[in-house]
Amino acid sequence: MNIRSLTRGDGVVIGAAVLLFIASFLAIFSIDDVTIGGQTISTESPSTWASGSFVLSVVLAGIIGAGLVVASRALPQVPKVAGLDLGPFGVALTVFAAWSALGNVFDPTGGVNNVKNAGSGVGPGIGLILALIATLVMAAAAIATPLVPALQVALVPAPKPATPQPYGGQPQGGYGYPGAPQPGQPYGGQPQQGQSFGAQPSQPQQAPAPQAQQPAGDFSPFWFAVPVPRPLFSEDGSPAPIAELAPGTWYLAVEQRGQHLVAQTQDGRRGVLQDMSGIQRG
Repeated sequence: MNIRSLTRGDGVVIGAAVLLFIASFLAIFSIDDVTIGGQTISTESPSTWASGSFVLSVVLAGIIGAGLVVASRALPQVPKVAGLDLGPFGVALTVFAAWSALGNVFDPTGGVNNVKNAGSGVGPGIGLILALIATLVMAAAAIATPLVPALQVALVPAPKPATPQPYGGQPQGGYGYPGAPQPGQPYGGQPQQGQSFGAQPSQPQQAPAPQAQQPAGDFSPFWFAVPVPRPLFSEDGSPAPIAELAPGTWYLAVEQRGQHLVAQTQDGRRGVLQDMSGIQRG
């Protein structure tokens, strides 16, 4: 599970699920001056866990739905059950939980308040009200995350580029981070075996092959990270992606083509990044 693939929208879903769990321990309805059997009653109900229908249709449906939504974005491959993706199924569960919570607000006692001679003092408890708020926020975030760019920003930002080392210092980090040596490129020009330090080599060393040609114009290559997994398409315009850029990893932008970037992966593959929204420059 890659936690860096979670977005702000996923964080809202997680927070709403926590609020729903807390609300489940609070009163589901309150009774204020209700007359039943000739007696006037004023009290609060036990927690929502005392109502099986509420637990199944609101609490468990909402928490399970939130878990499926988050898992579908954090796992490298979305699991399927009976051929159905769990992500959309989780979104549907959060909407169902919000709908059920709304129905319970209008009828908090499940028909008990319709008893003959009962008063009108039965109302939703604090637990039911918080559960409705939590499920509404949860369902809204689950639906809006793929549509609102602000909710697609990474919940855990990608690590900052390594600070350049002073001259003569040892490099830190491996390939894939700004300032790190590229594969096949010697670092610092170390002397060869059998050669004293500072002496010129007997034969000129062959320069390493460039990773990418310098594009024309004012564009300068830069490092960047993506907030969510993004497909990388072939430069020949093929619709099938050749790779997927993962959050938490730095990639090299080598060329600008209109509104798209030509990016290079750690293994040297080049492709076109069509969705540049929310990328973090190094």
